[in-house]
Amino acid sequence: MKTKSLLFLFVLLSSMTFSQTKTNPDDPTIKKSLTYFVNSIQSKQIEQAVSCIYPKFFTIVSKEQMTQILNMTYNNPFMKIEVQDVNFGNIEKPELITGEYFSITPYILKLKCNVSSLNDEMKKKMTSALTAKYGANNVKYLANEGAYLINASMKACAVSKDKKAWKFVMLEKEYKKELVKILPKKILDKF
Repeated sequence: MKTKSLLFLFVLLSSMTFSQTKTNPDDPTIKKSLTYFVNSIQSKQIEQAVSCIYPKFFTIVSKEQMTQILNMTYNNPFMKIEVQDVNFGNIEKPELITGEYFSITPYILKLKCNVSSLNDEMKKKMTSALTAKYGANNVKYLANEGAYLINASMKACAVSKDKKAWKFVMLEKEYKKELVKILPKKILDKF
């Protein structure tokens, strides 16, 4: 009787564990593509990073502007940003909408932002801006290094025609009005 009870308990726990860890078969491909994008930024290969962006996004911001924005952000001599790590949340199962697959992909970037060359007033403004964007619990100032450690909780929309090659649109609430032009309403309603 004891053996049957233990076996039943083992089967029950195993089935609960497997049902909770059931992943979407597209997760590895989406993670690999987004990691490639992040690694391109980290290694300052901005053109390569821009190639990972959903082409329709360039109807809102030109490719040249996007390249310039990423260069100003990640190749800025006054504020050196280093991507230290990327972790993924639960990636949504891709939905086929008008011939393309869309998947909301939450992730957290761990960033280190060296601002030692900025004056105190600029550092105060930087602290305000970072805490407003990412939350006070996600921004830590390391005075001895003159750097911020930031846990940037973000979302991207992965888009693909074939579920093999994924391109991305960063989902930020302040750009939602512009994203209406390129993303389906069903996707926009999710963030």
